[in-house]
Amino acid sequence: MNSKTARLRFAPSPNGYLHLGHAYSALVNKHIADELNGELILRMENIDTIRCTTEFENAIVEDLSWLECDFQKPFRRQSEHFSDYRKAFNELEKLGLVYPAFLTRGEVKEIIAEAERKGKNWPRDPDGVPLYPTDERSLSPVKAKKMIAEGVPYSWRLNMDLARRFLNKELFWYEFKGHETGKIIARPELWGDVIIARKDIPTSYHLSVVVDDALQKISHVVRGADLFQATSVHRLLQEILGYKPPLYYHHPLVLGRDGHKLSKSSKDTSLRSLREHGLSLQDILAILPEI
Repeated sequence: MNSKTARLRFAPSPNGYLHLGHAYSALVNKHIADELNGELILRMENIDTIRCTTEFENAIVEDLSWLECDFQKPFRRQSEHFSDYRKAFNELEKLGLVYPAFLTRGEVKEIIAEAERKGKNWPRDPDGVPLYPTDERSLSPVKAKKMIAEGVPYSWRLNMDLARRFLNKELFWYEFKGHETGKIIARPELWGDVIIARKDIPTSYHLSVVVDDALQKISHVVRGADLFQATSVHRLLQEILGYKPPLYYHHPLVLGRDGHKLSKSSKDTSLRSLREHGLSLQDILAILPEI
């Protein structure tokens, strides 16, 4: 690829303050964009309009400026582009690849527990989460519409079996850096019937990230190794929707003292807090893995 066409993105969710893991990812993106003489853009992945706030968004922009990570402006907010995701969802719906799913978490647990009592090993996705039961794939459209009209909570899921048969081709992507460099075979079926959209939000992470990367002409996706396996789902959606796939690099994660990846939900020390305690940019760089 001509380096002049390289286009990368850093895409945090403004539902908390950035931690060291985010700082590392932003800096790796900047480093590779500079290597390729390419563009680096910022995207706010804020489809969760309840947890994502302007306060956190402003804090992210401020932290990135402090890290000397310069991004093109203006940046994209997913919450302002639901129509783009709706259009992509409609394509999947027209192809008959999605279905409304009504099971609650409690009901799913009961189904799995009953199956395991009978000696069945329930399949799990690459993150270790039990796959969603597939019985609702055959739910009649009449009954589904009735349940929706009655206000029964639901989400839209991808019928993975139909999607794979529809595509009927080998899926793969290319990693351009790291120990996994080369052609990687995608196995989206390992994820089962993933959520594609919700009742009140016409998208999910999987769908919106694929649409955004295509619309923003992202040539190189640089993100954490925790999303390596999820790339299989993204490649499937890209092929179905006719999007050109980017190259990928899944960089190592910054781990906490307990050996687990840093997390906002675990209230790991924020970059802002470290700055307030007097750490300089050079101090932060010394803490982080070598880029």
